[in-house]
Amino acid sequence: MSLSTENNQIAIRCQGLTKRFGELEALRQLDLSIPVGSVFGFLGRNGAGKTTAIRLLTGLANPTAGTAWVNGLEITESNSLSRQQFGYLPQDPAFYNWMSPVEYLDYIARLFQIPAAERRARIDEMLQLAGLEKAAKRRIGGFSGGMVQRLGIAQAMIHRPTVLFLDEPTSALDPAGRYDVLNMISQLRGQITVFLSTHILDDVERVCDTIGIIHEGRLLLVSDRDELLGRYATNVLAIQVDHSTEASLSELTAVLEQQPWVSNVSLSGAELRIAVHDLDAAKLQAMALLSARQLPVNKYEWIRPSLEEIFLAISS
Repeated sequence: MSLSTENNQIAIRCQGLTKRFGELEALRQLDLSIPVGSVFGFLGRNGAGKTTAIRLLTGLANPTAGTAWVNGLEITESNSLSRQQFGYLPQDPAFYNWMSPVEYLDYIARLFQIPAAERRARIDEMLQLAGLEKAAKRRIGGFSGGMVQRLGIAQAMIHRPTVLFLDEPTSALDPAGRYDVLNMISQLRGQITVFLSTHILDDVERVCDTIGIIHEGRLLLVSDRDELLGRYATNVLAIQVDHSTEASLSELTAVLEQQPWVSNVSLSGAELRIAVHDLDAAKLQAMALLSARQLPVNKYEWIRPSLEEIFLAISS
């Protein structure tokens, strides 16, 4: 079974995808449609059902109910052709540590029956993408965690898939390793569709354009990242001035508290936080009040909640 032509801009799709382990329902009626070229962040706490979903979407496990497609080819029918459409990096990838990246990528390329004439160029391309050119002939066993994960993404892409599944690719990495892996994922935007499973909110906020939140096996929402952050925006204005003019803020605070559009004002050092209940009036008048006092402003920002705050509110 394949998707209809009206869905040809959908890279990953599933309907009613469900997985039970005895009494435990690890995944409940998952419905998803992920557009071609997007970086989709599948966000949830540990044990929420993220890995179960990826295993079903990659055909590594059979669903109790439901169907999944990648590029219009049904995964849940164990279609061998459909598995050529995607690359997959598990949470804990295993490598032959005595091999070098060149040897390992050549081995994977042969498994995919990539012709010899194309193989060398493709390996070089993947080493460059992963930033491993200088380590191309070193033993993998001596690699850092970040280098291993970047090599893992490279091997998952060696056969030129149009969809890439990544299961917790940064969970065990130090800050430098996380930075390198996320930078590599960012470079893929628009070229292939990335399905990134993670519990690390900062990673999702940094690289993903679409977010799905799963909790206890149930999908709570799917949203464009910026739309989601905007939807939960609070009407709070943060103003920070030079410390040399900090004393002037007491008078400004008193004036702000008298404004009909202000609900609360808090002052901490050189920063004011103003909660408002009439956003239009605040945008018109707040800057005028500052200009009238000729205060040197270092920051003037409408605060939006972090993805962490939104996630906790939704999944609590």
